[in-house]
Amino acid sequence: MNGYLALEATRRVSGGGFSYRLPGERQAVAVDDHAAASTGVLILWLILVNTPAPDRHSLQTALDSPEEQSMESDAFAAKTGLSAARLARMHDTLLRHVERGRLPGLVAVIGRRGAEHVDAIGTLAFGSAAPMRRDTIFRLASVTKPITAVAAMILVEECKLRLDDCVEEFLPELAHRKVLRTIDSELDDTVPAKRPITVRDLLTFRSGYGEVTFLSPTCPLQKALVEARLPLSTFTFPGTADEFMQTLGRLPLAHQPGERWLYHMSAEILGVLVARASGTSLSAFMRKRIFEPLGMKDTGFTVSKTQLGRVATCYQTDFSTGEVSVVEGAPNELLARPCSFESGAGDQLVSTADDLLAFGRMMLNVGAYGKERILSRLSIELMTTDQLSAEQKAASPFFENFWNARGWGMGVSIVTRRDDVAGVPGRFGWDGAFSTSLYVDPHEDMVGVLMAQCRPGALRLPPVVLDFWTSAYQAIDD
Repeated sequence: MNGYLALEATRRVSGGGFSYRLPGERQAVAVDDHAAASTGVLILWLILVNTPAPDRHSLQTALDSPEEQSMESDAFAAKTGLSAARLARMHDTLLRHVERGRLPGLVAVIGRRGAEHVDAIGTLAFGSAAPMRRDTIFRLASVTKPITAVAAMILVEECKLRLDDCVEEFLPELAHRKVLRTIDSELDDTVPAKRPITVRDLLTFRSGYGEVTFLSPTCPLQKALVEARLPLSTFTFPGTADEFMQTLGRLPLAHQPGERWLYHMSAEILGVLVARASGTSLSAFMRKRIFEPLGMKDTGFTVSKTQLGRVATCYQTDFSTGEVSVVEGAPNELLARPCSFESGAGDQLVSTADDLLAFGRMMLNVGAYGKERILSRLSIELMTTDQLSAEQKAASPFFENFWNARGWGMGVSIVTRRDDVAGVPGRFGWDGAFSTSLYVDPHEDMVGVLMAQCRPGALRLPPVVLDFWTSAYQAIDD
């Protein structure tokens, strides 16, 4: 076929949006469920050119006859081992979270055996008519941590960093560390650190810095951290990377280096280390060595003003009332300004579902993506091997029962035993505070991505994240 062919398609819907992609185009076009539900009938004009369509499962099948839909669903199921009926169940499950007002919208992606299923539901913000789309931009929050770990491992492979070298060469603020005598001690009640902090300590979150609230939420160190705007709860640190390190350097460690695991802050320090060891900014290093090779064109620490309309609004849930409100410290307009502190832990890095899927596929392919190789197979295997001893886990409080079936590698969590539908041993990845989630499952040859923007009202994974993963795994039909 040469030239253009215009097709008119009519589809009756009940509460579900969908997306379609023109052949040869990277971005899909989304039709939101609210528009669908209000009209009951969708008229789509698709301009199709003579280019083979990408191998992906799209709800564009709704434009075909029932026989054609059945054939395409059967072909997709045969390739991916994912049941079309069970993927529809996943859509209904995720839609309920939106309809109940828990969040305005989301994007969910399952990639398996080279194909993918995408579901975009709801809108960019409460009270907005702008639909959630496949290319919507989200704040990754702590899903940034695996990306920072990959950046650090690139420098390890180049021998610009060594895992067991102390970090003081590049981070002199951390020289001659003092350690609190007990976690509840006053800030000047310290003992000398038994050894320096190493690169390995930062990658495995055993540096002695972190979210002290898990150890003692009212201790003097926690109060000092909050006053300095260093913990997660104070989102975001207002200064530069140098000011962050200087502030941190004035405070003692919560525990001896290597003694126990403590969440979050090691990744922020690791981001500064990557920047200083590479001689460039963290964003520039990530862009050149990770984002550009993987085609992650929408990932970075800033968003151009012309693209702000694609950014999902960020919400939070009140711990006591359950009321959902906009996060005051995260207006979309802030993303268009220069980022003063490019945090390796997740303050401001943004991305899309497709970009994160590319990163996940690189990890699934043990460091390779198409013709590009980001890391060696051996480095990926190291990163995704549990690095913590039983004694370290016992001394490292986190979410309730977290360590019963989890370990920690280098920048990622690893499932260590089967205790849930999605609890496949060897599955690795991480979650973000705003309901973002990325996990890679080598056993099932699968990558899953959930993108949403609402912080939960309790110190646990948001229900929408839990339901996404249960739904993704129950859809496996082989």
